[in-house]
Amino acid sequence: MSTHAHPHTDTSTLRVAIGVLAAAVVSIAVNTGIALGTIALDPSGTRMGLDLVAYAPLTIIGVLAGTVGWAVIRRYAAHARATLRVVVPLVVVLSFIPDLGLLISGTADGVNVAGLLVMHVVVATVTVATASRVLPLVGYRRTV
Repeated sequence: MSTHAHPHTDTSTLRVAIGVLAAAVVSIAVNTGIALGTIALDPSGTRMGLDLVAYAPLTIIGVLAGTVGWAVIRRYAAHARATLRVVVPLVVVLSFIPDLGLLISGTADGVNVAGLLVMHVVVATVTVATASRVLPLVGYRRTV
C-alpha cells in the first residue's frame, strides 16, 4: 500500500523541514509583535507567557504538532479536507483552555490572556498555510 503525490508536487523531507522552519520563524516574529502590543496595551498588567523564552518554544511545539497532525490526517483520513475543517478549529479552541485557566485563576488579566489567545490563532494560521503548501491535499491520492 502506498501513497502517491501528484507528479509536480514536491513533498520531500527537506521541503517540509524548510516549511516547518519558516512557519516557526514567521509565527515567532508575529507573536513577538503581539506580545509587545499586548504589553503596550496594559503596561502595568500581567505578562504571563509574553516573554520570548516562554512563547518561542511553545510556538515551535505548536508548529511541529500542527504539521504532524496535518500529515497524519492527510495520510490516513478518507476525507482529509473535511477532517481538517473540523480538527483544526477544534484543536485551536482546545489550545485556549490553559490560557483561560490563567484568567479564571487570576494568574493573568484579560489583556494578557487575549494576547495569548491571538498567538494561538497565529500559530494555527501560519501552520495551516505552510502545511497546505508543503503537504498539499490537491493531487494527493490516499490508497487503502
